[in-house]
Amino acid sequence: MSLFKRIVSKLTNQPEEEEKPSLEKLGDSLKNADLDYKFAQLFTHSGGFFNYCADEAEALQTLNQIIKIEGISNVFCWDKDLQNFLNVVKTPYTSELQSDNDASFITCEYLIAYDGRIMLSHNNILHYHSSRLPNKIIVMANVSQIVNNLNDAMGKIKRNGNIKNLTSISGAQSKLDPSSNSNTKLFLLLLED
Repeated sequence: MSLFKRIVSKLTNQPEEEEKPSLEKLGDSLKNADLDYKFAQLFTHSGGFFNYCADEAEALQTLNQIIKIEGISNVFCWDKDLQNFLNVVKTPYTSELQSDNDASFITCEYLIAYDGRIMLSHNNILHYHSSRLPNKIIVMANVSQIVNNLNDAMGKIKRNGNIKNLTSISGAQSKLDPSSNSNTKLFLLLLED
C-alpha cells in the first residue's frame, strides 16, 4: 500500500487494505509446494480462472457453465477433439479465427508452475499470434503438462521435435506480460490424466 493511502486510512480511521502479494513473493512462498498446487495458485493470482476436472464429463459440464455464464455464442476451435466437446454443448465454432468469434477453445503445450503461465505453439493456435485471440480464452490441459519452469518446457519441446511459434499467456492481472489485454478472461480446464 502506498504511503499516501496509509496516511489517509489512519486519518479517516479506516482499516488499511491488504495488498495482494507480488507474483514473485507468492512464487517464493510456494517453492516447496507440489507443482500442480503451485501452478494453480500462481495462475489464479495472475487473474486466470482455474477449473480442476476429474474426468471428461466434469470438463464438459464446466465448459457448458463457462459458455452460459460468459454468454459465448461463437468459438474459434480448430482442434477436432475439442470440437467434439463444443458439439455436445451445442456451441457454434469456426476452424479459422474470425472477427465474430467471442471466445477460443484451445489446447496448450505446457503449464509453467514457476509463474502460472500457459505455453502455446502453432499446434494450439495455428499461425495466429496470441494477441489476436478473442478476449475469452478457454484452455484444456492435462495435469501431466505441468512443468516446473520454462527451461523444463523448452527441454521437452526440443526432445519432441518440430514445434514452432512459441508464446505464452497468463491471466489479465499479470504484470509479466505488459502487452496483455486487461479485458482478457483466461479459463483453464485441467483434466486428470
